Amino acid sequence: MAQDSGWRTLPDGRRVKLRRKGGVVAAATAVVIGGTALTGTGLGAGAGAGSEALAGNTAGDVVDSLPGRSLKTRKAEARKSAERGKTDEALSRFKLKRLEKRAERETDCLTASSGKVREFLTHTPCTTLNRMLLAVGDGRGDAAVISVVRVGFRTAKQATAFEKVERIQGSGDVRPLEIAAVLGLTGVHLTGRHYHSRPDRTGMIVAETDPATGHLDDSTLDALAEVAVRFPIR
Repeated sequence: MAQDSGWRTLPDGRRVKLRRKGGVVAAATAVVIGGTALTGTGLGAGAGAGSEALAGNTAGDVVDSLPGRSLKTRKAEARKSAERGKTDEALSRFKLKRLEKRAERETDCLTASSGKVREFLTHTPCTTLNRMLLAVGDGRGDAAVISVVRVGFRTAKQATAFEKVERIQGSGDVRPLEIAAVLGLTGVHLTGRHYHSRPDRTGMIVAETDPATGHLDDSTLDALAEVAVRFPIR
């Protein structure tokens, strides 16, 4: 019997489910998760990724703003900070700091979309496409990449309809910014394992995280994605 072994996005934008059978990982076409953009072109982070985006991540200068607190408390406090637009404060709740950030605002979603999602956007154009990438680290060599994408429409009804199309198996996607091109990180990919989505007035937001170097545990990465959907994308 095949066992689940994670997600992957092919270069053409199709989401696939990886299954392990007989010790071999195989890919099968699968569902695109959430509201806007989950992507990646590989199976995970490259431990040897090197870039100026990670410079300063060995300074040991990250202060724990919530010493001794549980991850549940850290996530709750980080969410409050994110809702106030304080991204750096939110990251400090997780004992992390921002290493690099890039954001872009566009109105053309078609060039960043694929499959049935692209078909939907052809007859229901988006009004805005906001995409952001963050590199974050703990100051001791452990780092992660966070992608946040918001697709905006004229009405909340259109945003809901968009989400219904995107979540269907094999429906395509709206891609986030390219990690290698924007942050200069090679061998680092978004896998879809750590993500969260939420409606935002007349738009839909998806955040996704994956490790870049070192090790950040899965629970922390999941919590980061849940908080990141409330980061200001600018």
